[in-house]
Amino acid sequence: MSRSSEIANLSIEEYLKLEESSAVRHEYIAGHIFAMAGSSEAHNVICVNLVALLHAHLSKTGCRVFTNDMRVKIEAANSFYYPDIMVTCEPIDAKSVFKKAPILIAEVLSPSTKHIDRREKLMAYRQLPSLIEYVIVHQDRYRIEVYRMNAEQLWQGQRFGKSDILSLNSMPSGVLEMSVNAIYEPLSFESVVEEDGEEYQV
Repeated sequence: MSRSSEIANLSIEEYLKLEESSAVRHEYIAGHIFAMAGSSEAHNVICVNLVALLHAHLSKTGCRVFTNDMRVKIEAANSFYYPDIMVTCEPIDAKSVFKKAPILIAEVLSPSTKHIDRREKLMAYRQLPSLIEYVIVHQDRYRIEVYRMNAEQLWQGQRFGKSDILSLNSMPSGVLEMSVNAIYEPLSFESVVEEDGEEYQV
């Protein structure tokens, strides 16, 4: 999902009111709002695959998976974002328009937002006390990055490639394992040789 034009100096109350009637979604970052543009077919294919896998795994746990129409509120950053995918176990509130305690967030990289997803959002999402894992999925090649806190309370990243099995540890119903290939199907890219599986500090 791409992000464009900016409007500044809005309060949270003004922002939420604007979103009620706006035909375009906006992210809110400390008083500034940014319009969200459309996405590619590859972006949508990846999101649908991930949502289907997560939804099936979360059945009867009380947790839910949301796509990019549900916001997350980050109190510490005074911000609201629309994650591509978000899992939360918060109590159901049928009238809620944002969540505060996701356990997993995933973003599918777009050319115009890849630096935002890997820097700004990585830093912002890490301020959520509830968050266990942040997943970044590249939409133009077989590459997934998972960021999670290690035993030393430091955030650590791990890369996965086409032939790898991705494990998500944040699921309340137990570890969810899925093949990277299943997340991209039926998309196809030239294979790129990378050092997948390595861990690194962030």
